[in-house]
Amino acid sequence: MVKQNRNSEAKEKGRPSVSLMGKRIPIPRSRLARIGGGCLLVVLGLFGFLPVLGFWMIPLGLLILSYDIASVRRQRRKAAVWWSRRRDGKQRPG
Repeated sequence: MVKQNRNSEAKEKGRPSVSLMGKRIPIPRSRLARIGGGCLLVVLGLFGFLPVLGFWMIPLGLLILSYDIASVRRQRRKAAVWWSRRRDGKQRPG
């Protein structure tokens, strides 16, 4: 119940957020901060073989960038539709 209250507070304030596995995650209001943070996550994710950094940073950075950059948003949506169709196909018998 607490999570719902925080989500509703974020929506009321007009704070941008992204949805990840059914949860809404707030992101910075500043467009420059979102783009800078997303790019930083992607670049540092390329060094995922090093300690502390990880390859998990790349998809997170792309998710944040998809809020502001249309081409990244389209690719994210295509991947989401593909994944949904693939998952639905495996659940059907036969």
